[in-house]
Amino acid sequence: MEQEKISDFLQSQRDAAPDDLQHYFLTFEDYQERKLWHELTDILVRYYNEPGSAPQRIPIYNNFIKSFADKINQLKLVKVGLSTASQCKDDNERLNFLTTLTSRVDKPGSQDAYVFALTSVASVRLRLDQTSGARKDLDKCEGILDTFDSVETVVHASFYRVSADYYQSQHEFAAFYRTTLLYLACVEIEDLSQEDGQRLAYDLAIAALVSDTIYNFGELLLHPILDSLRSTEHAWLRDLLFAFNRGDLQAYNILQSNLQANKLLQSHQQFLYQKISLSALIQLVFSRAPQDRAMTFATISEETKVQLDEIEHLIMKALSLGLLRGSIDQVAEVARITWVQPKVLDRPGIEGMRGRLREWSGGVERLGTWIEGVGKDVWAA
Repeated sequence: MEQEKISDFLQSQRDAAPDDLQHYFLTFEDYQERKLWHELTDILVRYYNEPGSAPQRIPIYNNFIKSFADKINQLKLVKVGLSTASQCKDDNERLNFLTTLTSRVDKPGSQDAYVFALTSVASVRLRLDQTSGARKDLDKCEGILDTFDSVETVVHASFYRVSADYYQSQHEFAAFYRTTLLYLACVEIEDLSQEDGQRLAYDLAIAALVSDTIYNFGELLLHPILDSLRSTEHAWLRDLLFAFNRGDLQAYNILQSNLQANKLLQSHQQFLYQKISLSALIQLVFSRAPQDRAMTFATISEETKVQLDEIEHLIMKALSLGLLRGSIDQVAEVARITWVQPKVLDRPGIEGMRGRLREWSGGVERLGTWIEGVGKDVWAA
């Protein structure tokens, strides 16, 4: 009797389906009758990925899939469940659906599916402004993920994406920046829509600029996601990032008129000026050989284009942030730098490093020649 009800249901759904999708239903019934759960799961995933399946996802899930849900791969069950949830009428209904799905897969053998479902619950909670509940869900997911030796990439990607959304909602810019880069490491850039790629690049750029702990964002500059801003109205933001990386105050002065386009950048203008001034100082120190890093305030001002009366405070700020190590002679107005924070090099930076290595190699060779010349009697003995 139960099989008859399933057959009648699938028949009615096939009749209601678009012509190009009707063939799926015969296969559903065939695999279900033969208990070919793996094959049935795979074809259900394919069907749910069809845009035309949208109106039928909820009834098929409730009246067909739930009857054998415990027999199929639980991670794929969650994938189908997420497609089903997309058809719920609002986020409250979606939260109830996903909470039930999460409880269903909360079993010792399917903790990866549980994390996958729970991150989607957290995502809906964020949209409903249930921030504390979302944080608890994400903390639980993180604790479970830490126990895994390996897990499907899609699970990590979902966790990082929702975590990034949480950090962005809390204006935790550094955490958002790091987590979004982890998310991008779990997905193929080509799989992102053009709109999503541009949004992520834009949000990453803003976070990198306004964060008070990120002073080296070379990883973003080298990431292909940033190229999605080319030939868009936000192309200036990409140029601004490269100006910060170079410590180019002149380029910043040209581009800063665009800051009015974003409220966060507009409200952080004074901080951004200080940040690019620090970048200019770091770039200056980085470009010099280690034995040539004792500089007067006047030299620093001339080469970085920062006002002379701001130099001492700027160096002290860099020292306090751990961007530089060294000392200041306030009387002589000299800064002696012994260490500079490593940075990701672009092509000009690599060329500069290459030149310095050649210079160092030449110096070692000249020293060897001198020692050989003055020590002939010693070598002879």
